[in-house]
Amino acid sequence: MKMLTSEITKLLDKLYNLRGDNSVILSKMEAEREKAEETKERNEVEKSALQDKIEALTEEETILGEEGEKLVSVLKNIKTDDFKFVLDKLKINFNPDKLSEDVNELLPKTIDRVKEEKESAKSELVKVESEMNTAVATIEELAIRKDEAIANQTRLNEYFDLALNGNINITRDSITSLLEKFDFNEDEQREAAKILMFPEDALYEYEEKLKDNSGMSISDVFAEAKSPVFELKDNNTSEVEEKEEMSSPVISKESPKESLISLLKDLGFDYLDFTSSDVDRILANYNENTLKDNVEFAKNKGLKLDLFVDNAELLYDKEFKAKIEKIIEIGKEPNDIYLNPSILVKYSKSDLDMIVDRLKSSGLDPKKVPLIAY
Repeated sequence: MKMLTSEITKLLDKLYNLRGDNSVILSKMEAEREKAEETKERNEVEKSALQDKIEALTEEETILGEEGEKLVSVLKNIKTDDFKFVLDKLKINFNPDKLSEDVNELLPKTIDRVKEEKESAKSELVKVESEMNTAVATIEELAIRKDEAIANQTRLNEYFDLALNGNINITRDSITSLLEKFDFNEDEQREAAKILMFPEDALYEYEEKLKDNSGMSISDVFAEAKSPVFELKDNNTSEVEEKEEMSSPVISKESPKESLISLLKDLGFDYLDFTSSDVDRILANYNENTLKDNVEFAKNKGLKLDLFVDNAELLYDKEFKAKIEKIIEIGKEPNDIYLNPSILVKYSKSDLDMIVDRLKSSGLDPKKVPLIAY
């Protein structure tokens, strides 16, 4: 039996960290997301201020031009001699020629300064918008990466649960390829695969140490904090254990999401192939019978399951079978449908009927018209 050396302990510490909500990967992503959100919010404020400034400068430029033109015109028509008496009496030094000269000199310079300030604000606005767009793209990218990281974490936890239950049946390649996504080097991948495939060598001892230190294993903590996605159960569970579970005062009920994932797995899907938004949409329209019927019907017609992975809405489409039958009725093959699934997404059954009728009334054979042209 391999001893729980300091190197193995460090590796297991790293693995167990990746199993929880405080995972260094998830924590780093959250820090990046928060930074991007702060940048986005700051840029939104700066963008609004710059837009207001540009609008004000544009208005200022217009007013300067209009009023300056009027002033120049008025001064041209004023002759000092026409007001000589009153100006002398009031002791006012009024020289329209000098004023006109000043206006003609200062007005263009002032308008140019306003234009320069406005162009500078526009340039700054472009930079702010670019930085804001980068932040938005980063937030969207992190959301995708987080979904993938959580999916990888779920799979890692599943492997650990299987190992701790003593019934792991995952290949080494499956384990190492998963750990590669967590940036483990090749040596770490191989060692971790051995630990999971032969848990009696070190994993059980490590888990026992966790129990001794906290009174509860990290697996127990996970189970109490959040129900597992998969209900992993040893097929060799004894009758006594099953009776004890049945007599337990805690009543366990599957959540809708857990039920959906179990059903997808039973039907031959890897639920991790679906995005979180796909799962949410399926749950929002969830009907177990419709989903099962659509998948079984597709299998019977020779359609591959990834038709649904790429178009999750077909799982809960109540007209799915009718639309398939209509397309096959006009002479199309299942492979035509598989290569052009958008026709099932875009059109209802009545839409398909109408399109086929139009083709026929135009003298065309629907069978000869490619589905991509529908």
